[in-house]
Amino acid sequence: MKDERVQKDDRALNHVPVPSAPKAISAIDVVANLEKLVAANPARLDWKMSIVDLLKLLGLDISFNARKELAVELGCPADIKNDSAKMNNWLHKTVLKKIAENGGDIPQALLD
Repeated sequence: MKDERVQKDDRALNHVPVPSAPKAISAIDVVANLEKLVAANPARLDWKMSIVDLLKLLGLDISFNARKELAVELGCPADIKNDSAKMNNWLHKTVLKKIAENGGDIPQALLD
């Protein structure tokens, strides 16, 4: 009797479906998605040049404190954090680079 159960259990194990390999995530066309948001927004936002406009477009907090906090989180050099224009430029490039690193299709011209 015990041998029959073992055989049945062995047969059940042979019929366990094997999960398929995970599929690669395709690059996300960030530009197209952001341009759709621009078209739907009444404000004239230039997300390609401005971190404030990019954050606005994404519905995120654009206050100086929020941007400074994000800059600190992303490793902004200390000498840049006290100059809002330099910090904004650094933050804009860094956010776009992070998006690209995580599967976003960002044009190279925006990353340089």
